[in-house]
Amino acid sequence: MTDTNQKQLGKTLWGIADQLRGAMDADDFRDYMLSFLFLRYLSDNYETAAKKELGKDYPKLAADDRSVPLATWYKNNRKDIPTFEKQMRRKTHYVIQPPHL
Repeated sequence: MTDTNQKQLGKTLWGIADQLRGAMDADDFRDYMLSFLFLRYLSDNYETAAKKELGKDYPKLAADDRSVPLATWYKNNRKDIPTFEKQMRRKTHYVIQPPHL
């Protein structure tokens, strides 16, 4: 990416952030966004750990399928959910239900 493209991308992202922020104070918006980024980090970390834990049983979805693979696994393996969540609590120390990923 060229320096010019990088600067243009930065301006565009800042413009979008300003529109999202609206009348909210920049410091409040930062705290709000930091919370979302942290939740995104936890979600990504959990999905990675679940994929590792389930191995070959982790569902592979079509490229155009926007659903959460873990939701598919939950739907197809209801009896195994308590054991899976117990193992995930041991490994990641938390569980995130698929609808919240």
